[in-house]
Amino acid sequence: MSNKLVLVLNCGSSSLKFAIIDALTGDDQISGLAECFGLEDSRIKWKVDGKKQEASLGAFTAHREAVEYIVNDILGAHPQIAAKIQAIGHRIVHGGEKYTQSVIIDESVIHGIEESAVFAPLHNPAHLIGIRASQASFPELPQVAVFDTAFHQSMPEKAFIYALPYKLYREHGIRRYGAHGTSHLFVSREAAKALGKEAADTNVICAHLGNGASVTAIKGGKSVDTSMGLTPLEGLVMGTRCGDMDPSIVYHLIHKLGYTADEVNNLMNKQSGLLGISELTNDCRGIEEGYQNGHKGATLALEIFCYRLAKYIASYTVPLGRLDALVFTGGIGENSDLIREKVLNLLEIFNFEVDADRNKAARFGSEGQITTDNGPIAMVIPTNEEWVIAEDAMSLLSK
Repeated sequence: MSNKLVLVLNCGSSSLKFAIIDALTGDDQISGLAECFGLEDSRIKWKVDGKKQEASLGAFTAHREAVEYIVNDILGAHPQIAAKIQAIGHRIVHGGEKYTQSVIIDESVIHGIEESAVFAPLHNPAHLIGIRASQASFPELPQVAVFDTAFHQSMPEKAFIYALPYKLYREHGIRRYGAHGTSHLFVSREAAKALGKEAADTNVICAHLGNGASVTAIKGGKSVDTSMGLTPLEGLVMGTRCGDMDPSIVYHLIHKLGYTADEVNNLMNKQSGLLGISELTNDCRGIEEGYQNGHKGATLALEIFCYRLAKYIASYTVPLGRLDALVFTGGIGENSDLIREKVLNLLEIFNFEVDADRNKAARFGSEGQITTDNGPIAMVIPTNEEWVIAEDAMSLLSK
């Protein structure tokens, strides 16, 4: 077993994903999810050597108790793994302009994450709780912050500035930041390998599709444009997020329909997207099932999701000039052959030809090209954000 093990923590508002990753190979020794924090049925599930286990965490459990369970109960049962952990890596959604790469966490970094929480109020505060909890449980180990926004700091000003008074950017940092950076970095790197090219000579469009979704144009291994904006709300239709819309709708909801600002924020982030359109579910699997059964709302939601995604992909050929491949990743991107086929068919102008057998085969962890050999390449590459975080952690320690 390698001595390059990193415990990776990804703290959400009411959940905590964790994995112990070999930074050299990307193999996970242990992985799991603690969820439903603050509820009666909070629980934790984990997998060791392919064997799945589950336990109740008890009512009103939160991040601190979940980290303690991981340390005392899970790692306590596997001391040979625990002894080889070299660092704790934290996924941080928003680092603003301050962090263009991963950093070892100290009090100044914690302060920087707090400052950026205004742009990611659902995420950064949870990350901070996770950092404090893991510092208490692992006081002797270095803690590393890996930022979703860091990969996108290579975007040119013309891509990240909004057409608002420039002083709002200069004085308040209002600009496009993007998200899913670790995923886009990993997948674009793997795409270059699959194409037999160097990352610095590879141009791809990466579609990370899950409950949160984003598209990134990656030129020569660097992000040059991305669909998420100041916050993770902008861009594509998502599970419960509306993505792009006329900003005047906010004014109309508040001043004409009597919504409060908080109600509008909740509506756009938690009641919209696939859920809002379908009036059925935010889960894409349920949307596809509804589509197959002729459910009108699910059908409309699926059509809008694919149409908006295809429009973004087409527009991102502009900053690239040359497109080597279109890459699908994320829970939906990796598993929905239906959505991939629909999107590629909408991109008829680029002459993508779906290979039905390849497209069907590239699911549930399998990767590969999903188009014929006669035209442009589209492929599926499962993401591995945890591996990027583990790599960055060990790289920083080696320095």
